[in-house]
Amino acid sequence: MWAMAGQESAWDYPRPPRIEPAPRPVEVRTGNALLARSTRSLRVCETASPPTFYLPPEDVHPELLVPVEHRTFCEWKGHASYWTLADGSSPQPVAWSYLAPFRAFEAIRGWLCFYPGRGDCSVGGAAVQPQHSEFYGGWITPEVVGPFKGEPGTGHW
Repeated sequence: MWAMAGQESAWDYPRPPRIEPAPRPVEVRTGNALLARSTRSLRVCETASPPTFYLPPEDVHPELLVPVEHRTFCEWKGHASYWTLADGSSPQPVAWSYLAPFRAFEAIRGWLCFYPGRGDCSVGGAAVQPQHSEFYGGWITPEVVGPFKGEPGTGHW
């Protein structure tokens, strides 16, 4: 729970979440396919969760994704829409976005966030570890420490 020099504790992130620029290079791949690459991503930081990285649609290869019927609701951001791989190789959604977010999250309108456990994601050249959960999509990078929501024994958080 305590961060050392050069680290960030997920417990120091705010609630409600905040959006901040994340200028380090972000890449998302699946197999040999590059799904997205950006140096203009936005990071959403929320108490007890690793950050999520939203990429502008101009930096995503939309021909590699197709929308799915799945929808969820976030008390902070609104209704989320989901995408899976166009080649049919993934039965699960690989990305989500907010097409009509609440006002406080207008900056990520239409931007995509990918599940790091359903593709290969990197930030600043470092491999991202997925948040331990099928629901949450946090990006665990080397500087972020937990414990994180979604880990075994955290269902009551």
